[in-house]
Amino acid sequence: MSGYDIPQKIQQLGLYPYFRTIESEQDTVVKIKGKDVLMFGSNSYLGLTNHPKLKEASKAAIDKYGSGCAGSRFLNGTLDLHLELENRLANFVGKQGALVFSTGFQVNLGVIASIPGRHDYIIIDEYDHACIIDGARLSFAKVLKYKHNDMESLEKVLSKCEPDTIKLIAVDGVFSMEGDLAKLPQIHKLAKKYRANIMVDDAHGLGVMGDNGRGTSNHFGLTEEVDLIMGTFSKSLASIGGFIAADNDTINYLKHNARSLIFSASIAPANAASALAAIDIMEQEPERLQKLWSNTKLAMSLLKKSGFDIGHTETPVIPIYIRDDHKTFLLTKVLLEQGVFVNPVVSPAVPSTSSLIRFSLMATHTEAQIIEAIEKITQMAIELEILDVQKVLS
Repeated sequence: MSGYDIPQKIQQLGLYPYFRTIESEQDTVVKIKGKDVLMFGSNSYLGLTNHPKLKEASKAAIDKYGSGCAGSRFLNGTLDLHLELENRLANFVGKQGALVFSTGFQVNLGVIASIPGRHDYIIIDEYDHACIIDGARLSFAKVLKYKHNDMESLEKVLSKCEPDTIKLIAVDGVFSMEGDLAKLPQIHKLAKKYRANIMVDDAHGLGVMGDNGRGTSNHFGLTEEVDLIMGTFSKSLASIGGFIAADNDTINYLKHNARSLIFSASIAPANAASALAAIDIMEQEPERLQKLWSNTKLAMSLLKKSGFDIGHTETPVIPIYIRDDHKTFLLTKVLLEQGVFVNPVVSPAVPSTSSLIRFSLMATHTEAQIIEAIEKITQMAIELEILDVQKVLS
């Protein structure tokens, strides 16, 4: 692809913000080029990636099972540890069964591609994560899209579907860039009216929403009504891997039809063990989730006070809308120089008029760290004329 030179052009401007190398564990402070940097770009919402119990569990699993499974779950790659994890996950999110895949992305590729058939429908929110979109692309089903969290648009789409078909509504529980929640109660009503099924991708909801972090479906009291609950281990569970939870018949079907499960190697023993340890901590330390939410409320309050537009977020994922690609890159660069790590989101991931800084909280952030980061973001935004200094002072 010799003609593809967009990253090179951004690099020449000194604004390239990707593949920044971290030289330490993933924590509220990380090392970059030997310097301490406040981390506000991590998905480790509960701050468990360096927890001693997860480290101990990982090491013990390596001692017992080795470094990997050398095969797929379908053949030689299923451990008793995987089965224990699946039972814990099913119980945790309130479903009969669960099935563990090698990544969350692989879950959506396998599940969405294999359940609806040629004459069926996959219905997605326009802001759904890329893995939902790619799973839909792999399916032979018809893919229909509705406007973000717009229930009139969803009903219009559902009304076009043939009645005696599978209609799978696949939606993020927590939208990964905007931080808002899917309107599950309204989606459920429409699904019931049009005899559709619901799949919730709870990658950013597990460990964040609901009782002890049981997710978005639990948060809305709709666990029974949601047919499929998907989650990842790479966010709150501080590992790598993913799972789908559903009734036993659906799990059995996916075991024998989800190609991304059958033809991918299983997760390493250390990954399974650390995810299990993370579930233990979530159940035993509810104060960790409470701290995440107090941090979130503090950050939202300070950002609003500074005059930032943070959209409709309701979660620890806070978008700071810049609405200019160049200034988004520039702000990301100067903040790193000031010791604050944030993630830029620009076109084509979002329209350039919606470009943003993704600011995400961890339970382990201190109030002082949050205040320091937002003070620096505010100061740099004023200098770059993203914020009006008079409005901030008033």
